[in-house]
Amino acid sequence: KSPEIEALWSEVLGKEIRPVSRLTRIMYRGKFFDYPIRASNAFLNLGPVETARCLISYAQARMRPVVDPQSFEDWVSNQFGRRLFEIFFKTYTEKVWGIPTSELSADWAGQRIRGLNLVEVIRNAVLPPSWRGGEHAIVKTLVDAFRYPRLGAGQMWESVAARLKASGHPVRLGEEVVAVRHVGGRVLSAVVRDGTGGTLDVLGTEFISTMPIRELIAKLQPAAPSIVRAAADALGYRDFITVNVVVDRADVFPDQWIYVHDPGVKVGRIANFKNFSAAMVDDSGLTGLGMEYFCFEQDGMWRWSDAELLDMGRRELVALGICRADEVKAGMVYRQPKAYPVYDGAYLEHVAVVREWLQRALPNLWLVGRNGMHHYNNQDHSMMTGILVARNIATGAHYDPWLVNTDAEYQEEERAGESAGRQVPERIAS
Repeated sequence: KSPEIEALWSEVLGKEIRPVSRLTRIMYRGKFFDYPIRASNAFLNLGPVETARCLISYAQARMRPVVDPQSFEDWVSNQFGRRLFEIFFKTYTEKVWGIPTSELSADWAGQRIRGLNLVEVIRNAVLPPSWRGGEHAIVKTLVDAFRYPRLGAGQMWESVAARLKASGHPVRLGEEVVAVRHVGGRVLSAVVRDGTGGTLDVLGTEFISTMPIRELIAKLQPAAPSIVRAAADALGYRDFITVNVVVDRADVFPDQWIYVHDPGVKVGRIANFKNFSAAMVDDSGLTGLGMEYFCFEQDGMWRWSDAELLDMGRRELVALGICRADEVKAGMVYRQPKAYPVYDGAYLEHVAVVREWLQRALPNLWLVGRNGMHHYNNQDHSMMTGILVARNIATGAHYDPWLVNTDAEYQEEERAGESAGRQVPERIAS
């Protein structure tokens, strides 16, 4: 979305980043529905009886809407009718966030689905772009294309790492920051433990953190004030497991992603890597799928063995009718803790306590990125926060990375509103 970030991807990857026509669908009751929702496709798949129920439900919602909706459930039901809400919004949202939609704030729905309702869906389905006011008049939720690196998103950062190494600044991997030491209002060093268990005190004048705020505050030596530690400890996270499998079939489905709305399986989304780029699968006769599961570290699923998770993935692919059990030839599991910062009713206050103390007490310690700022940012947004901090350090500029908006563009303070950052659902304030 940001021209500057687009230019950076092009500069680093050149011809290695390519346009991809997006195809993303919803799987519900064994049928594929277009995503974003297209009225003609949805009603054809639902059949005349279910379609009638949806239209009646929408009419009821327009005639008797929930006044001043506070929950995600009520807001979306007002826009689409309760029946369509239950089919296309409820199950997936609850899988991702682990919170009933009746307890999620309506604010998130307004930001993520703003300007979109059943009438707008029908308009986008039947009218050509010129009649809708041109490409830029289409609601942001409706995105039909994107660019993607030939060998996957990691190719960008491998290329950046190679450039840094060539310039004499190698990226050190497989190491952990175990302490952040500060004296007299300045961070002086980060204590790093390498793969052998040895530690190294890395000195510096400016420090940038992308680690979860909760972990950063816990690593400070001497410790932060108790009120700051308590605020950091109160921040929550949603964790993520990808069950990656190799299917012995050249073509499984044509989508890049499938959103699974069937409540009978745990998987939330399935990625087909070959459809992002054919080069991501070595053998053209095989298909690589990434099955995405959302959980909390304290959940039982997080503690399951890889074999148990792979078995579940295989069973769910069969249950969904995507492939046969004997076609799943190999697999591996990747666990990503703290993948999504949770926006509960008090997170803004907790982040503010930490942020204000760090800016005052340790001004050479900068927070950037999704976990570093506890903002549910997309990748472009996170990159821009890092770029602005780098400019501050290199040139003495005074950009505030907290004012980067949802399009990864910097807003001056007087124009920046509450939309800065990418919203995620939060519980309704009690």
